[in-house]
Amino acid sequence: MFAAERRQLILEMVRANGAVSLRELARVVQTSEVTVRRDVRALEAEGLLDRRHGGAVLPGGFTRESGFPQKSHLATAEKTAIADLAAGLVDEGEAIVVGAGTTTQELARRLARVPGLTVVTNSLLVAQALAHANRVEVVMTGGTLRGSNYALVGSGAEQSLQGLRVSKAFLSGSGLTAERGLSTSNMLSASVDRALVQAAAEVVVLADHTKLGTDTMFQTVPTDLITRLVTDEPPAHDDRAGTELQALADQGVQIAVAGAGGNPVGEPLPAARQQRSSSLPGPRRGQVAGAALRGMLGDQPTGAERGRVADLRRR
Repeated sequence: MFAAERRQLILEMVRANGAVSLRELARVVQTSEVTVRRDVRALEAEGLLDRRHGGAVLPGGFTRESGFPQKSHLATAEKTAIADLAAGLVDEGEAIVVGAGTTTQELARRLARVPGLTVVTNSLLVAQALAHANRVEVVMTGGTLRGSNYALVGSGAEQSLQGLRVSKAFLSGSGLTAERGLSTSNMLSASVDRALVQAAAEVVVLADHTKLGTDTMFQTVPTDLITRLVTDEPPAHDDRAGTELQALADQGVQIAVAGAGGNPVGEPLPAARQQRSSSLPGPRRGQVAGAALRGMLGDQPTGAERGRVADLRRR
């Protein structure tokens, strides 16, 4: 396939889906990610699309929301690693809320193994993942079904959360920055997410590296309300994601990084990454959820299921 044909197909995919990963683009156009990255840069230079971490999106400062079919194909390996690590934050007998999203759906599949758990959710996909877990009680909000992400939204959902109090809220979103915190592209989804946050003593954000540094229209969780961020390790060339992680840590967010290589919990980031982080100005108030991050319940996790926690404090 000639470069012009490849780029036209890439452009059509991004226009149709709003956001597409490099991996998916490479699969469709039947070439390498290196070639696709070069094509995406050329299209960005023409103002036809914008590059994002690990993919491409429609041009503009604020990305529009993709539907569930498109989101489910983005950063799948990263979401799996994040869900494996986040599941270790949940104890037996806890009551938690879990918001809508493809990453939280992955988390829900792992929570089916936690006995005595109560999960409050507005997501049909989260509820479905826990439907056959006989030791987990699922409580669904009311509301109006939003078909693009299979979530219940609106005043009915928000009213059903009034007076609720749980230990943790697990939320995802469309973008995460140190300046604005977690954000999403839909007003109704943002409103329900804010109600979920009000019900929880701690807020845990699940966001893969492609969302770091991305800002969208509606703020859901300001940075000062985020207790922990569970993410994956950004590629070595992704300076913006690394800078965003450091900025979040500087504001007191505990950062837990799920390593793709199956390194044990608590292993520090490579020296090069530490040096890059330590060169950033400002106080280091970020803490790492070290011992608090335990493995998945039941059988001992395999190496691929265990995350790496990045200590972003100044040494």
